[in-house]
Amino acid sequence: MKTLGNLKPGEVGVVDHITAEGALKRHFLDMGITKGVPVMMERIAPFGDPVAVRLRGYSLSLRREEAKKIVLERTHEE
Repeated sequence: MKTLGNLKPGEVGVVDHITAEGALKRHFLDMGITKGVPVMMERIAPFGDPVAVRLRGYSLSLRREEAKKIVLERTHEE
């Protein structure tokens, strides 16, 4: 299963679903992280946390553990 937390800087994925529940899932939805949205990993902090992603024309910083709860669609290469 490929998640947003697995992407390397410059890689792009498309959101398939969110495994988080409750307030965290609502928070993701409020930030525009919904099914079908392309997300690009911009950069990763030196110690791996947090990560900066770009979606819907803006940059967003997430903890690595939060990023792992965002599942991406499988590509043809996988």
